[in-house]
Amino acid sequence: MLTGVHILLSYTCLYQCDHCFLHCSPGSQGTFTLAQLTRLLDQAAELTTVRRISIEGGEPFLFYPTMLRGIEYAHKLGFEVEVISNGYWAQDSEDAKVWLEPLVQAGLTILNVSDDEFHHGDATPSPAKAALQAAQELQMQNHAFRIDPPCVTEASAQGREKGAPIVGGDVRFRGRAVDKLTGGLPLTDWQSFGQCPDEDFAAPGRVHIDALGFVHLCQGICIGNVWERPLTEIMAAYVPEEHPICGPLLRGGPAALAQEHGLDREHGLDREHGFAQGYVDACHLCYLTRKALRASFPEQLAPPQTYGE
Repeated sequence: MLTGVHILLSYTCLYQCDHCFLHCSPGSQGTFTLAQLTRLLDQAAELTTVRRISIEGGEPFLFYPTMLRGIEYAHKLGFEVEVISNGYWAQDSEDAKVWLEPLVQAGLTILNVSDDEFHHGDATPSPAKAALQAAQELQMQNHAFRIDPPCVTEASAQGREKGAPIVGGDVRFRGRAVDKLTGGLPLTDWQSFGQCPDEDFAAPGRVHIDALGFVHLCQGICIGNVWERPLTEIMAAYVPEEHPICGPLLRGGPAALAQEHGLDREHGLDREHGFAQGYVDACHLCYLTRKALRASFPEQLAPPQTYGE
């Protein structure tokens, strides 16, 4: 049952983090207008099971007026509203409260801030910590998202409920991390990745939706477009086993995805698409397999932004 909708307010971000699932950057395109945002919130309300709206990016604070009105409208519709930010706007806690107070008045109840070296390095004072302090002083729920730098041990999803948002722990090798962070890490044979450790494709509890309308179960794995048909219809029509990407992932993880689409030749080696015989984690194999399949499934593996194109 779908209970959460994560709105990718924009792919634009003032940072260009090495671990970003979505290849966000200052030059990335794809931002909601206010009219699109309210239209999507109406669709979420029609579903009746959605309880929480998460507004993220990219960096949503770059589009503060749209975000503010979106929070206000979501609150009016009865949703719990959270925002996920990198906290760049928090010079100190007092300044941060000036940013946050209008959002709280509009209905924002939860602030999540990325507080790790990918976003702020060793900056002192830390903008993230200032933002979190301001949220505490305003009696908001608040959480720090901390992603660890990659290390020479196998990445793990232990301790996190399958299908829950990734808010900390090891880097997942999707998006830009595949190009930037895999060097020197130990590799595992492709056939060992027989399940997806992160996402619940059989019964998704949350989706991400971008300004282009794509409904993502995992960043870059889509089941429809809300500008073409309503979210209620998309969720009702979703049959996991019949989806060309989700079906194989359910049957046997990234290894099955590669096998069922003929990308397992020579033990997963496909030099044209940059495959190798070993992968850092399941995401690494899955992402490269999906990238190789994009031309065959452009609607299900979209948008190009999530694949660095």
